[in-house]
Amino acid sequence: MEGEFMLLEFKTKNYKSFVDEMSFIMSPAPKQKGLDYSVQTTKIGAKNYKSLCSAVVYGPNASGKTNIIGAMDTMKSIIMRGNIRNADVPMSMNAASSLLELIPNCDSNSAPVEFSIRFIENDMLIDYSMIVDLGGFLEKDHPRKILEEKLAVNEKPVFIRNDKLEVSIPSCIKPYLNSNIKSVSQQLKDISVNSLSDDELFLNNGFKNIFAKQLVALILGWFEKKFVVIIRSDAIKIMKKFSDTSENTIYVEKTLTDASKIFGINSNALGYKTVAEGDDAVLCSIFKDKKAIIPAEQFESYGTVRFINEFPLVINVLKNGGTLVMDEFDASIHPMALMNIINIFHNDEININKAQIIFNTHNPIFLDASLFRRDEIKFVERDDDTNHSVHYALSDFKTADGIRKGEDYMNNYFVNRYGAIKEVDFSDFIEQMIKGKEVAADD
Repeated sequence: MEGEFMLLEFKTKNYKSFVDEMSFIMSPAPKQKGLDYSVQTTKIGAKNYKSLCSAVVYGPNASGKTNIIGAMDTMKSIIMRGNIRNADVPMSMNAASSLLELIPNCDSNSAPVEFSIRFIENDMLIDYSMIVDLGGFLEKDHPRKILEEKLAVNEKPVFIRNDKLEVSIPSCIKPYLNSNIKSVSQQLKDISVNSLSDDELFLNNGFKNIFAKQLVALILGWFEKKFVVIIRSDAIKIMKKFSDTSENTIYVEKTLTDASKIFGINSNALGYKTVAEGDDAVLCSIFKDKKAIIPAEQFESYGTVRFINEFPLVINVLKNGGTLVMDEFDASIHPMALMNIINIFHNDEININKAQIIFNTHNPIFLDASLFRRDEIKFVERDDDTNHSVHYALSDFKTADGIRKGEDYMNNYFVNRYGAIKEVDFSDFIEQMIKGKEVAADD
C-alpha cells in the first residue's frame, strides 16, 4: 500500500440541527495521556501529524448523532458528483445527500451551509472546504451558489474561490500537475474564471481539467475508497456480482464462513446464490454439500445477518487503510465481538495500514477508560429550547471539573456528569392512555 490514509478533522455548520460550527476532531487532544496505541503518527516533511484510530459517539435519541455522519456522507456525495445540484439517483438512506434542500436548519433564515475536511492521503495533508448557499429549508427552487471553496496541500494554499479566483502551485503538488502546466499565467486564470459555474465545484471541473487531473483523482479516490460512510448500518446488504451469472449458481464464501464460525455459526456455510441470470447474488446459508440453501435473512438471526453484512467493510478498511464511519455499527451484535473488533483497530501489529473506525452508539459498555481515551469518547446533545445540537469530547472537560483519567466513565455518564443524556419516563403518559384520558402534546 502506498502512503498513509487518515481523517484528522471534519467540520460543518448549518447542517440540520448543527446550526453553529461542529468540529469532529480525530487528532489527539493536548495533554491526554494513556492508551498510546490508539494514536497513529505520520510524518510529512519535517512535521508529524497524529490521529486517533477510533471514536465512539454518545447522545440521546434525536440529539443529532446521526447528523454528524449524515453531514460527512453529504459532503462526500457533493464532492463525488462535483456540484450542489440535487442528485439524479435513487434515494439513499441519507436523503439530504441527494435532496440538498433538506440540509439547512429550518430556523436558520437561509444562512449558508459549510463543510470542511482535513485528511492525509498518499503522504500529503489535504485541507478542503466549501461554503454553499442552498437557500432555506425545503426551498427547492433557490438559485444555489458556491460562495467559497478552498484547497490547501501540506498547509500551502492551492486555490481559493470566492468572488475572485486565486490559484497557486506549491512545490508539493508539482508532480501532480497536468503536463502543460508550468506556472499560473493570467491566461489560465481567465480560462479558469470563465469555466466556473455557480453550482459546480472548481475542484472537479476547472481545476481538474486545467491544472491538476492527477491531484484531483487522488483526492476523489480518498473520498470514494478510503472514506467509507454508512448511514443506517442495519439496512446495508453486501451484494456480489460474479463473472458467471447463470441462474442458480452457488458460490461458497470461505472467508466469510470462517469469520462467521468464530462469531458462532457452526452448522452451515455462507455463500451467494444467483436467483436469475444477470442478477446480483443473494447471501445464503448453505447446508451439507449445497443440498439445502436458504436466504440468510430467512434463517440467521438479525444480529448474525448484521455481522455478515458489516464484517466485509471492517476487513476492507483494515486491509486497505481508510476510515470507516457507521451509524450504530454495534446494534444487535454481541459486545464481546464488538470489543474484539475495536481492539484490532487499536492493535498496531494488526492495524498496520492505520485504519480508523467511528461509530454512534447507545451501548454504555464502551465508556471504559481501559478501552477508549477521553478524546475518543464524543458526545452530542440537543438544546430543548433552540433544538440546536452541540458536539464535544470527554477530553474537553477539565480536571478541575472532576473528570480524571481512570474514572468510572459509565457511572458518571448515567448520573449526568457529562451531559448528552436525557431522562425518559413514559409512566404518566401510558397510565393516562390506559385510563382513557387524553394527553396534551405539549405536556
